Amino acid sequence: MRKLRYPADMSRILSGLLCLLALACSAARAQRLVLIDQDGSGPGGSNQMAMMVLLQSPQVKVLGITMVSGNAWEPEEVAHTLRMLEITHHADVPVVPGAIFPLLRTEADSLADKARNGTQPWYGAWGDLARTPGAQSTSAQPYHGPYVVPKLEEGDPTTKPLDEDAAHFLIRQVHAHPHQVTIYAAGPLTNIALALTIDPHFAELTQGIYIMGGALAPVTDDPEFATHPRHEFNFWFDPEAVHITLRAPWPRIDLTTVDISVKTRFTKEMLAEIAQSNSPSAQYLAKYTHEFYYLWDELESATLLDPKIITKERELYVDVDLNPGPNYGDTLTWTKANKPERFMPVVHVQDDLDAPRFYKLFVELMKAQPGR
Repeated sequence: MRKLRYPADMSRILSGLLCLLALACSAARAQRLVLIDQDGSGPGGSNQMAMMVLLQSPQVKVLGITMVSGNAWEPEEVAHTLRMLEITHHADVPVVPGAIFPLLRTEADSLADKARNGTQPWYGAWGDLARTPGAQSTSAQPYHGPYVVPKLEEGDPTTKPLDEDAAHFLIRQVHAHPHQVTIYAAGPLTNIALALTIDPHFAELTQGIYIMGGALAPVTDDPEFATHPRHEFNFWFDPEAVHITLRAPWPRIDLTTVDISVKTRFTKEMLAEIAQSNSPSAQYLAKYTHEFYYLWDELESATLLDPKIITKERELYVDVDLNPGPNYGDTLTWTKANKPERFMPVVHVQDDLDAPRFYKLFVELMKAQPGR
């Protein structure tokens, strides 16, 4: 048996072990398991780009994408998302149909609220709720019914969604990978609330949840928030789902609010840089990007990948106003000193960001080839 020539041989062995350890750590990081829950309007736009951030990242394995009505109706979102996955070469990721309607809020109720309390700037899937004779539209999105899927600008998908509902898919994946899955929720929280209602252990079996929603006191002259600073669409669309979700025992909750989102902006210059790449994702965006707005969902997904993007956060306790009236669905917050006595998990509310770091990561991922 050959004797080791210490320290030379031992040094090489230790060096090799360190390399293997580094590779193992790198592989572990690349295999972070994520479930996406999204209101996937499209083509292009914030919802699709936010999902692409996670799909394009070598750090993440996306176990599936569950759809929920929000910015558009869920059946249309399913079609847009399936087609995006085909075009960007991620068609192996399953898409799962989810909730078409909120738990309690209805379109009729919201139309009645308009008459009593005034209009909202954005109604999402409900499109133009100001469609009374002679009324001015409050939404740029044409209205259609919940089960109508219009002709898609990007073409119809050939792949099909899973024959399973979102809530049970979420539960099944979390039980298959206990304490390993992070939930990314960037639309109304209806699917998440249904999963929690079916399985009371759902939240505690995850690694935590990232949520885009809520507003506290955004510093902006944007009329959507300047005159009603606690209003935010995702929370407003299904307040009861938010209430259920924010009372669950998650290991950790990270919240991307309007307050930090309005500090970001997708620009024509960013799109021009992305469009220089011949990657499928870059060319998808180059062809189907029609708006330049806040990067709210994209910021949420990017901070899941790189927490150092967030330079300041606050630990608060968060809920929504469920009382009927003009503030129904508004964000409620407390500190530890004044929170209600009932159980409420602490929420890590993102407060400020390293914008150049975020933009760099976002643009690089949009330009990247799939399967890195």
